[in-house]
Amino acid sequence: MDRGARLSRPSRRLAGLLLAGTVLAATPALAQDATGSDTTAFSQRLRTQTDVASGQEAAATGTDTTPGTTTPVLSAAQQSAIADEDVTGAIRRTAPDSERLNLAEGSVDDLRRRAADDPYEPTGIRFGTFVLKPSLTQGLGYERNRSGNTSTSRTFSQTGIRGSLTSDWSRHQLTIDAEGIYQRNISGTGETEPQVRINGDLRLDLSDDTIANITGGYAFERESSNDPNAVDGASVQSGLQTLTGGVRVTRDFGLIRGTLGTEIQRRTYGSATLSDGSKLDLSDRNYTEATVTGRIGYEISPALIPYLEASVGRSFYDDKADSLGYQRSATTLGGRAGVEVDLGEKLRGDLGVGYEQASFADNRLEAIRALTVDGSVFWSPQRGTDLRLGLQTQIEPSTTGGQSGYVSYAANAELTHELRDNLVARLSGAYTWRNLPEALGPDQNIYLVGTGLTWNINRWLAMTGDVSYELTRQARASDTSVTRAGIGLTLRR
Repeated sequence: MDRGARLSRPSRRLAGLLLAGTVLAATPALAQDATGSDTTAFSQRLRTQTDVASGQEAAATGTDTTPGTTTPVLSAAQQSAIADEDVTGAIRRTAPDSERLNLAEGSVDDLRRRAADDPYEPTGIRFGTFVLKPSLTQGLGYERNRSGNTSTSRTFSQTGIRGSLTSDWSRHQLTIDAEGIYQRNISGTGETEPQVRINGDLRLDLSDDTIANITGGYAFERESSNDPNAVDGASVQSGLQTLTGGVRVTRDFGLIRGTLGTEIQRRTYGSATLSDGSKLDLSDRNYTEATVTGRIGYEISPALIPYLEASVGRSFYDDKADSLGYQRSATTLGGRAGVEVDLGEKLRGDLGVGYEQASFADNRLEAIRALTVDGSVFWSPQRGTDLRLGLQTQIEPSTTGGQSGYVSYAANAELTHELRDNLVARLSGAYTWRNLPEALGPDQNIYLVGTGLTWNINRWLAMTGDVSYELTRQARASDTSVTRAGIGLTLRR
């Protein structure tokens, strides 16, 4: 498919995404008195934002992090439609913690108190000044892929290992989260979807007014066959490895809050396996990117902070020119205005609207410009019911000669509800709009809906069941759909 660049035109679909996020963020806030919200000190609020992270994928995928629940057996498979949007391309911006859905769980003392109050909350294992909370999931899944009149199916086993390690220090805090998923086909045909993710965050309480975060991470996944940059006809797509590291400093200047951060990302692509068994080397897509982001906010109240943010980034490809002779190293400039809302456990989030531009080293590649809508909202209308909403905009580079790339807009939501103390129901949905330039063809629309149940048998054992349906539509092309179902058993400590 040929690829080209053009000026991204705001459409009714983009306006709908923005309106949905704004209504969800604003409606509950009007029903509550902001002056009655949490008025703790600045340093306490910052620590709440940067305490134990429940998983990087929550912001973009809506993964359930409700206490007492477990990861769905098909967590990797069910979210493949929007996993592409989680993996930033060669041009991206650094997002602060307030943009993530997976906000703080609280201190280790809070975790222990919750475990004592909740008979289904894992207690963890103490190692000196650290607490380890591991889990092991074994499941059985079924997947059916349909494209036009052609369909394939597979039955597979899935093994998932995840854990969190949290320090119990009087000052500062270190958190490490890790997850690994392995699939093996039992019958039928289809690509497996392995995943590995490790993230660490060291919070340094430099003073009552200043907090620094040092972060690092590693991730591995397989590129989706639905991605416009995927290799046509490949039996196994390329494996993608991502290394990240960054430093962020936040300081309070009275009513003014300032944040300055930098992040370095390293991304490498493995070889794709073609239908005849040969390998296609994709190392010309390897790159390193550095991004600097600054934000300044004004505290109208402890619950409401409007802000302005600016970012600049530069990507450097290992090969000066790719296999087609194009220099894809790029400079990215972005800015946005938004608002942070923190009404405690009931409502918190961040919503911003801005503009981003990517300019390439090769003057044959036109610049990509986009109106951006990014943010996340967590709303708990009543105890035991949680709603998470995420909005994300990405500029994705192309791999086709003469084409720059495209803009992707994604929205996702997950609703969890405790039917009983030990029974949690989940309902999730996602929509991705790939705003392709004319040379790439018609725009692509991806829809995803899923539901699931988690039965916490006791503190150490839980059973999960999930069903999902994904549909990809593009004019002048056959619709493709993926149906998934699975059941699993989780051991945890």
